[in-house]
This record gives sequence, C-alpha cells and structure tokens, in this order.
Amino acid sequence: MFALIVLLVISTPVSGQFWLQNDVIFNPSGIPSLPFSQPRFADLDADGDFDMILGSIDQPPKYFENTGSATSPAFQPGADIFAAVSSLDAEMGVCVDLDDDGDLDFVTGGYLGLQYFENIGSATTPEFQKVDDFFSGLNVGSIPVPTLSDMDNDADYDLLVGLSEDGSLKYYPNTGASFEAEFLEVNAAVWYDVGLYAYPVLVDLDLDDDVDLLTGRDGTGFYYYRNTGTPEAWQWQSANALFSNLATETYWNSPDLVDLTGDGKLDLVYGTASGPLNYYRNTGTAAAPAWTVNTSLFGGVLDAGGASSPVFFDFDDDGDLDLISGSQMGDMKYYKNTGDNTAPAWTPNHSRFASIDHSIYSAIAIGDVNADGLPDAIAGDLTGALYLHLNIGATFALQTDYFTDTNVGGFSVPRLVDMDDDRDLDLVLGNEDGNLFYYENVGSQTDPDWQEVANFFGGIDVGSNCVPTLGDYDGDGDLDLITGDLFRELQYFEHDGENWIENTSIVGDLTVGQNASPALADLDGDGDMDLTVGNYDGTFNYFMNETITSLTPDPGAATPNEFSLEPAYPNPFNPTTSVHFTILKAGAVDITVFDIQGKHIRSLIHQEFAAGHHQIQWHARDDKNRPVGTGIYFIRVNSEKFSQTLKVSLLK
Repeated sequence: MFALIVLLVISTPVSGQFWLQNDVIFNPSGIPSLPFSQPRFADLDADGDFDMILGSIDQPPKYFENTGSATSPAFQPGADIFAAVSSLDAEMGVCVDLDDDGDLDFVTGGYLGLQYFENIGSATTPEFQKVDDFFSGLNVGSIPVPTLSDMDNDADYDLLVGLSEDGSLKYYPNTGASFEAEFLEVNAAVWYDVGLYAYPVLVDLDLDDDVDLLTGRDGTGFYYYRNTGTPEAWQWQSANALFSNLATETYWNSPDLVDLTGDGKLDLVYGTASGPLNYYRNTGTAAAPAWTVNTSLFGGVLDAGGASSPVFFDFDDDGDLDLISGSQMGDMKYYKNTGDNTAPAWTPNHSRFASIDHSIYSAIAIGDVNADGLPDAIAGDLTGALYLHLNIGATFALQTDYFTDTNVGGFSVPRLVDMDDDRDLDLVLGNEDGNLFYYENVGSQTDPDWQEVANFFGGIDVGSNCVPTLGDYDGDGDLDLITGDLFRELQYFEHDGENWIENTSIVGDLTVGQNASPALADLDGDGDMDLTVGNYDGTFNYFMNETITSLTPDPGAATPNEFSLEPAYPNPFNPTTSVHFTILKAGAVDITVFDIQGKHIRSLIHQEFAAGHHQIQWHARDDKNRPVGTGIYFIRVNSEKFSQTLKVSLLK
C-alpha cells in the first residue's frame, strides 16, 4: 500500500537553514561503527545490567548506557564519563575495582601505553581521574590491550596485556593487595604470540570456576585457550574449534564475553577493523557453546569499510533512491532501498557493482549517459583518472576509449549533472588539491563528448580532497554546490546564474568526519534537499533539511493578481495529472518535469500564453515518449516574473 503524498509548493528559505541530524536512517541500532572498534562491558551505573565501553582508533572510548535490562539490553549514548580521558591514553579500556573501594575504575591502553584512571565518584555516578605513572615501569609498548582477572585466586586483580607490534600476551601478577595493586616488570611472563595486535579477554567461559582466555588479533578469527587446570595452577589447552566459524571475513577482531541475556551463559560481542559490532548469543551450554547471530542489537549500520563517498540514484527504477558509495579499498558499495521514498531502508547488494574496482579511495557517479534507459557509472580513484562503465544489463562494461587523456591530478571524484540544462549529462569533478573542474557534454544524450570548460567554478579551492555535490538547494531553478574536504569541513556555494557565491551560514556549523563526502538528495520525500555525508570511517551521517519557508509572498515575486498555481490533480496519479495556472498578463511560460535527482525528464510546454486560466497535462512520459517509472517528480512552472514547483507522485 502506498502512503498518500501531499503536493507541495516549494518556496525559498527566508530565515536561515536548519539541519536535524538523524543518523538512524543509516544506523537503526544507534551504535556507531568506529574504526578498529573494541567493545567491553561493565555495570558502570550499578543498576544490575551491563553497560558498554566502545573503544576505537581515533578518539577516547565512548560510554553507552544499557537502558534495557539484564535480560533484554538496549544501548543508548550515556553521560560523558570519559571526559578526562585523552585519546592518546586510551584507544580502549576495561573497568574493574582495582582499589577495592566498591566502585569501578578504568584501565586503558593507548598510544602512550597503559594508564590507570581512579573512580573518584561513586558506583552509580563514576568520575575518572588519571593516576600518573601507575604503570610506568612496565614494558608494554604502544597501544597495549589490557584485561584483568584474579588469576591466582588471591582476591586481587592480575593483569594480562596484549602487545601490539609482536602480538604477545604478557602476564603480570598483582604483587600488591586488593586495595593497592602493584605490577612489576621483573615478574612478567610471556604466554603466547598470536601474531600482531593481540586483543585478550580473561573470563570463565565454561563456568568451571577458573579463568579461560580468548584473544583476537590483526588477522581473522580467534584463539581460545581453555584452562583445564585449577585457578592457581593453569593448564592451557587450545580449543579454537569453539570459535572456528566466527570472524572469518573480518580483521582486527577484538572480543568480549558477557552475559547480555541473563541466562547464566556468556555471549560474544566483538569489534572489527571496519567498525561494525558483531553479536552472537550462546544458545548452547557453557561447556559447549553454540553461537547464534543477533543482528538487531548492534546491527543494521551502513559501513563502506572506509572512505565512504555516497551518491543517490534510483538504480532499480522502483521510484525511490538507492545508495551507491565508493570506498577506501576501491570497490563500490550498493545499498538497495527496500523502503520507499519517504522512509528508506537499505539492503546491501554489493555484487551488482563487483565489476567496478579500481585504485583505492574510489568515488562514483551514476546516470544514463547514452540514453539507453540503463544507469551507467563513471568511477574516479586516488590516481586522479576517470573510468566509464556502461550498464549492459547484469553487469558493467569498461569503455577504454573514454577519458584516455583525462586526469585531475589525484583523488578524482566525479558527479553527473545536467549543468547547462541541455538534456544531456555533464561532469563535475573534485580533486586532491581541493579544486573543481567542469566538463560540458558537447556531444549528445546518446553519444557523450565531455570537454573541459576552464574556470567554470571561478577558482573555488577548498584545500584538499574536494568532494562536490550539486542540487537546487534554494529552489531558484538552478544547481547549487556543497563541497566536503579532508579536514572535516563543508562549504556551500549558491549559483546566481553566473557566479558561485559562498554562504557560510548554510552548512558551516555541521559536525562531520574526516574526508567529508556530501550528497544532496530528498530522502524523506518532503520536497527539499537533505544532506548525507560520508567520511573516512566509512559510515554515513544524515541531516534532514528543516528549512523554514515563507507562507507569504516574496516581495520580489509575482503578486496573486499576476499569477496563481493550483495543486496538480490528481495527485498521486496514474497515468495523467494536470497543472492549472492563471496569469493576468500575456507572456511566455515554460513548464518542465524533473525527477527526484533534478534530472530533466520532459519539456511539457514553452510558448506564449494569453491572460487567463490554463491547463497542461503530463502523461508520465519523457521527451522520447517513453513511460517513466513510479516515483516522485517535480513540475516547474517558469516565466520572467515567477517560478514555482509542484511535487507530484506517480503510482503504478
């Protein structure tokens, strides 16, 4: 069943732009995908359930409060309890009561080694204060990964550290006391070497009252060692088979074992190099675990694996916008919209673009460049070159005779738009130096020939790694420009017909990631351009366009006695809708249809009209008289004195 789409008359912003960030559209769980993620669990608010600490490579750990229960968890961003923790001190951390005072302290590993943060707050409201030089005598190198447990059954916490560069597991017994821990390098013992970047966790997985050892590493999979001895005299037995089918396609897997369902058995949560968290419930027994994937608690996050560079296009011709993204590794990610044009939902189908894979830091543009009814692709990458891939049905075919002499000097980011409104697709390119290039299609709709137009963007330079997106943001009938760059910045340039004028108030205050990659598209079906931004992490941020619009006539626009535009009828429609307008004075009127991406669909009329009431019909066909697909379309009515746009919905 289709929801009724209300027709809108789009007006111009009058008092500034408001963006509402709502990343749930790309991340239903609300848990971010952070690079080299390391989840750890502890009851940080003493309410009887497990909260989460999420470490990563480029920022201090984040705290997520369990707002569900001990048997049915739900995680939401909590208070900034790690505000005193530097990213240099902590890529990850674990919580234990190291000073035996009834609250949880924080032990971290980061670039500067191991650190200890004492909880000077309480068990319910922690506040962490760094204790300088607590681990200063230990030789653990940079970026160690700590885990603590009572390994010798003497009622205090001992320390096991995963080392980064050599992958060893290094054990330090606590030679102090439960209330005053002491770890000495002279007492250290190296247990195992799992490769590089060991990620250990000490837990009693089989519930036999001694501690077992699970560790991740920079490769795939896990190493598991079961203690078949006693709490005081360990005997480690390799039992990797218990985890043999897990993490086989992800790297740098950092695990924790925690009972998230209150059934007395430990479940598995692990982070990865690319970021998304993986959650497996133990549906077997403590001694013989059976791992059952759960994709709802942390799942659903869209992550291109690094350097996401999104564009939106109705690739499957079902009336809503799909998402295609470049990536750090050079392959293209395709997310089919299995929702609709007002509430998208994404289903990965990356194999559809498997034939397009060039150098690293890829970007893509989608459009029908040869007017055969199939969307084609132009790819860019770190080399600065361009590659045309024609859609031949089930796959794409690289056209080696195009772009043979085109190179923008590195980090090429192409975008296809009809810049000059001549009904064929032109090219806009960003590059590594922060520049913009315009290549006009001087060929035709069926046989493109892109030629550079020098200085089209007036020397705009955004610094480094320029990523452009174009759309009619201000509703004036031409394309405006938003750019992203390497340094987490967005810039907006309004096109006044001849010049590109920067307006820092539009997107200047938005917080985005490194290698910001913007894409304008109406994802909520309300008739204005929303903003999606990719980033170096590989994820996507979504900013809903909350433009305040005028309900009174613009003083510079036509007055009601000069022009009036009525709602199209019927709307939604199939197969015909009518546009009704009235003009008091004779003059030329141009009526044009565009799709949701601003692509020209059909010129309905361009002629002189006498004063009076007029009706024009659109039969849902393009300029070649081919039926168009289900979706949202815009009918623009222009003259010298007015320009207004109607939004209509074609339902088949």
